[in-house]
Amino acid sequence: MAAPRDILKLCRPGDWAKNSFVLLAFVFWAANAVRTHAPELVAAKATAAGIAFAAFCLVASGFYCVNDAIDAEKDRVHPVKRRRPVAAGAVTPGFATAFGIGLVVAALGLASTVSVALAGSVAIYALLQLTYNGGLKRVAFVDVAVIATGFGLRAAAGAIAIDVQISVWLVLCVFFLCLYLGFIKRMCDLVSAERAGSAWKSPAGYRGREELQWLLGLSAVMTTLMYLSYTLSDHAWNLFGPRATGLALLTPIVLVAIHRFWRRANDGSSDSPLDALKSDRVVLLSMLFFGVLLGMVLFVPQVGNTLESVFLQQTATSAANGVGAER
Repeated sequence: MAAPRDILKLCRPGDWAKNSFVLLAFVFWAANAVRTHAPELVAAKATAAGIAFAAFCLVASGFYCVNDAIDAEKDRVHPVKRRRPVAAGAVTPGFATAFGIGLVVAALGLASTVSVALAGSVAIYALLQLTYNGGLKRVAFVDVAVIATGFGLRAAAGAIAIDVQISVWLVLCVFFLCLYLGFIKRMCDLVSAERAGSAWKSPAGYRGREELQWLLGLSAVMTTLMYLSYTLSDHAWNLFGPRATGLALLTPIVLVAIHRFWRRANDGSSDSPLDALKSDRVVLLSMLFFGVLLGMVLFVPQVGNTLESVFLQQTATSAANGVGAER
């Protein structure tokens, strides 16, 4: 019987932070709802969002277990992955597979307590992971695109859980961000193996650092453009009014985090968000600043009033001056 500590490690709790994308729809809904809806409704939707988050943590951990069982032999020649419980011999492949399947079933049961639609979303995610483990993870670019699609599905499932319309902007922002983070992971794996002199090769067959650098550059640009385009869109304005300008002004912090993860990848550091927060002060501070400022923009009315008086008044003044000049 595997030790509880090894079972917990098999579930990769440090990666549960990635499922926070499930909560995005609730956060943006709550930015407007807390002042216009009854506290009971807000609490009910918060509970539904929390259950959705937990369900995706369970299903993701389930496939971590199955994936580790499948890749145990290859992981043993990787300087970092060889420490995983199955590769290290602390957990048998059979136990990891059975435990993983149990977690997936538990995730479906938990999601069904919210709605059939949410359970369907978890089932679709599970099918996506089956195709990934069944062969798509061995196709360059497609492997990361499938992972990013899974994160986009998480964001959509968060909207389904609280019964609001799905924002295509939100799904696309999440997709391109996770496409970037997926290539970050591929770079981390490659660099750490190279520095250790390991014989490990990428299952998807990426052709070294040059190809991954190009993919990282492409996905980083798309991530930034998608975020900035969203914050300046009519959709964001209809939702947040002048507060959307505040979201756009957070773009420099997004760029800092994007660059820092690129640097960590080229150093062969861990791609885990939890490890990055614990070991990299720049990542920690940028995430803290972004979270605090995002909260202020969304939930502090005075911030929206200030943004409206500064930026919209300047726009109006410029337009008036332009009319005066024409005359």
